[in-house]
Amino acid sequence: MDLLALADFNLVARHGGFGKASRAAGRPKATLSRRVAELEASLDLRLFERGARALKLTEEGRALFERTGQLLTELDETAAAIASGGQNPRGRLRISSPLLFSQTAMGKLAAGFSLKHPDVRLEVTTEDRAVDMVEEAYDLVIRVNPQPDESLVGRVFLHDRLVVVASPQLPQPTDGSAVPAVVRGSAEQAEVWDVTGPTAKSKISVTPVLSLSSLVMVRDAVRTGVGAGRLPISLVSHDLADGTLVHWGDVEGPEIALWTLYPTRRLLSARVSAFLGYLREAFPKGTPDELAAYLAR
Repeated sequence: MDLLALADFNLVARHGGFGKASRAAGRPKATLSRRVAELEASLDLRLFERGARALKLTEEGRALFERTGQLLTELDETAAAIASGGQNPRGRLRISSPLLFSQTAMGKLAAGFSLKHPDVRLEVTTEDRAVDMVEEAYDLVIRVNPQPDESLVGRVFLHDRLVVVASPQLPQPTDGSAVPAVVRGSAEQAEVWDVTGPTAKSKISVTPVLSLSSLVMVRDAVRTGVGAGRLPISLVSHDLADGTLVHWGDVEGPEIALWTLYPTRRLLSARVSAFLGYLREAFPKGTPDELAAYLAR
């Protein structure tokens, strides 16, 4: 198999079209089209469905892309490592990170990592959905309490927990009456929050008065006294320490765990290994207090 033609096929598949691949690589579109056609002829397979407006991988093309894309990347990395003495990770590193972690910590992490590894071109996208790592060409994803996936491996690098907090000006109910609440996302007119206090479990009846899409916005709104909120302890620990907010109890349920995940079939690249190591340096214990301290720097 012609490795150069295979590399061109992967380039087109990754970018989703000959035009996009041509612009990204700075190579003629006609050359890429010819090389892919030659590969299809040599394999006696059709790798793309060519429509009037879209280019789509066939089943055989998708299988070839999934099985060869990372192998070609590893060949490039091996050659680059040999050429540089094998000391420094280099190349593009694509990471998908959830919204809250991106808003609060990822900018600082990305900048510190880039200063330490200037030959790595770090690209971070923010999204809470479950991305397809192979289809969307991600090297690493960070997710909160991900569903089990046999095709992915990883580890927990941070722990957190949800707490109910409110402004000191908002009295905590003792008679079961409902209190105003700020919630993330859509909510019904009335809810009940199960919380664990210092001595016992209890229920807090709430009436949502604000529905916001970001936990950072929820925290900022709760600070004004408009309502109580359920928030990660790392996001409000300094507010609790200085009295801006008060703690009404811990939310019952599983802890919040942040995972780093990557495909099982891939050898761990030098870039991914370097970023995982950087996370371990930033959060050696992985506790909520450690994350809160990092956010406050």
